[in-house]
Amino acid sequence: MPGKARTHRLRIGRFSEPGRVYLITAVCADRHAWFGALDHGRCVVQALREVEGVATTLCFVVMPDHVHWLMQLEDGELSRTVQKLKGSATRRIGQLRGRPCRIWQPGFHDRALRRKEDLQAVARYVVANPLRAGLVGNLGDYPLWDAAWLE
Repeated sequence: MPGKARTHRLRIGRFSEPGRVYLITAVCADRHAWFGALDHGRCVVQALREVEGVATTLCFVVMPDHVHWLMQLEDGELSRTVQKLKGSATRRIGQLRGRPCRIWQPGFHDRALRRKEDLQAVARYVVANPLRAGLVGNLGDYPLWDAAWLE
């Protein structure tokens, strides 16, 4: 199974560095559009708030079948932080539905940003995902995003 071996190697190579900024992408199992339902998407937003202290959210966008999260790792390990986010969102959605459910595909994609990268430019790219996907014509019409630079 070449796919599993490749995924395993990526996990082995993952490095957690407190203070480092990471761009995380977590995808729903089978690309099911769990977060197309606003109440399910809001469960992810609430879960993002729960990881504050371990990670500082710089921006996020919850797309129908995946999440992009620009965050600064404050404490702990990257994998555990993402696991906490995914677990909390899954529990919340399960409570709404009245039964357990499988939301996420295993693992996640991460990219550590270079210290000199323009974080606001990366954030603008992240939150513009609903526009590029044709979900809305104006970002203000999309309810499941936020960025630290908003006043």
